[in-house]
Amino acid sequence: MYARDSQREALGGGYSGSREYLFDNMKFKKRAEMLVSVTCDPDGTKHFEVVSEDGWKSAHKHVLHKMLESEADSSQPTIRPKTRIVPENYNFAMVELSTLNARPTYVIDAIPKRDDKYLFRGRIWVDAEDYALAQVEGEPAKNPSFWIREVHFVQQYQKNGMFWFPVQTSSTTEARLFGTTKVDIRYFDYTPLSAAVHAPAGAQLKEAHYVAH
Repeated sequence: MYARDSQREALGGGYSGSREYLFDNMKFKKRAEMLVSVTCDPDGTKHFEVVSEDGWKSAHKHVLHKMLESEADSSQPTIRPKTRIVPENYNFAMVELSTLNARPTYVIDAIPKRDDKYLFRGRIWVDAEDYALAQVEGEPAKNPSFWIREVHFVQQYQKNGMFWFPVQTSSTTEARLFGTTKVDIRYFDYTPLSAAVHAPAGAQLKEAHYVAH
């Protein structure tokens, strides 16, 4: 996995895509939706543009836009190395060899080496054929706020040609005042930019870190 990740870093090229955010608060029965376009530079820096938004305005202002700001900040070259799933940031323990979406995967526990809002504590699934990240599940290594009791998220990836892109993220937050809130992110139209089109087989695009919200 580390070797393939290094290939991706050397490859560069970045990618572009779109996301749909769905916010659902159970206690107040409030919903919000947001459509976003994203471009990732060769150095990993992400740029977001809100295409449309609908529903509860407070959710857009205080949750969804904050998620974009947090992810953009964590993608900066000075911060990104501290968020990656590498031995400098995590200890790893093999759990088992399993299957995910009919493909063999290594299931590995990821234990963060420090309390950090951009790291997570949980488990990763690594594709046994491509050594690409296929799924991440866990909770933030550091509670993002006193007002939040618990956060749990699952991020899934899918192979598209020779590349692996995020396909869906689901998170559930238990807050002291707002109760249970769910945020689902659907990723679509993810495409490597021109430099990545000529990538060698096996080089993977992947992103995985907890985004505080």
